[in-house]
Amino acid sequence: MKSAALATAAISAGQFVHGKQSQFNPFPAVGEEDELFFKISLAQWSLNAKFRGKTKELENLDFPAYSKDKFGIQNVEYVDQFFPSSDKEYIKELLKRTEDIGVRNVLLMIDTAGSLGDLDEVKRIASVEKHYQWVEAAEILGCHAIRVNARGRGSDLDVAHATTKSLITLGQFAADYGISVIVENHGGPSSRASWLTSVIRNTGMINCGVLPDFGNFIIDQKPGGERYDLYQGMKELMPLAKGVSAKSHNFDEEGNEVDKDFYRLLKIVKDSGFRGYIGIEYEGSTLSADEGIIATRNLLIKAGKAVMAEEA
Repeated sequence: MKSAALATAAISAGQFVHGKQSQFNPFPAVGEEDELFFKISLAQWSLNAKFRGKTKELENLDFPAYSKDKFGIQNVEYVDQFFPSSDKEYIKELLKRTEDIGVRNVLLMIDTAGSLGDLDEVKRIASVEKHYQWVEAAEILGCHAIRVNARGRGSDLDVAHATTKSLITLGQFAADYGISVIVENHGGPSSRASWLTSVIRNTGMINCGVLPDFGNFIIDQKPGGERYDLYQGMKELMPLAKGVSAKSHNFDEEGNEVDKDFYRLLKIVKDSGFRGYIGIEYEGSTLSADEGIIATRNLLIKAGKAVMAEEA
């Protein structure tokens, strides 16, 4: 039954073809995404090289139109490091551009505001306060949340305590703006799902949650370093999820991710009751960024349909 469902979904979503053949379907078929139990968004990080250095191809203000015109994706997730400013006038200009073309701003990822789990109390409080400007920006843009990191140097217990305090303060501030604060499993103890769920539950804040990432269950980045089981981690995190990050790297000739079973992952997501945004975050090197985004989008559609077909 599972094989038949996958085969049917593969036909309806379109087969993946290697980039050398340049036969990627740039847009999903009309109505395909409407049949899914989730909405697809595009994480800006997928295109990070286009926003960087001497070969910079895109400005932050161009991202929404690029997402819609290149991939047919009308929901976008930003990364703060690509913003030249958090000035409200700049944020309003970005909002105007998205409104003009019918693109929805979903999430704002924060990487440059310090460590919420810093054991130095002065630095920890400063980090919390640096996040405030991004809460305000997210509210202007109409995002539902900001994504933050749970990082700090020290024992797992001490970092958990510091992070919990920071999230409570930040969550209280964000609540006044109707914004959720969600933590990604993003290396170190945060990639241990049991640690992260404990931190979130200890905040007692209903607007604090998680952003489970398919590819970030690596606790120790050293070769052979500690990893958390991907599927177990997803099962533990999903009850607290307010978003999902579909990280991808490599694909086979049938369009499946080589190292991750997207069907199994999306079944976990669906079984949790999640019905929100799943953001594409392509980080591979075999395909171009554009091709990788398209391949990931097509796989999400194919696997998402298969999950629904099996349960029909």
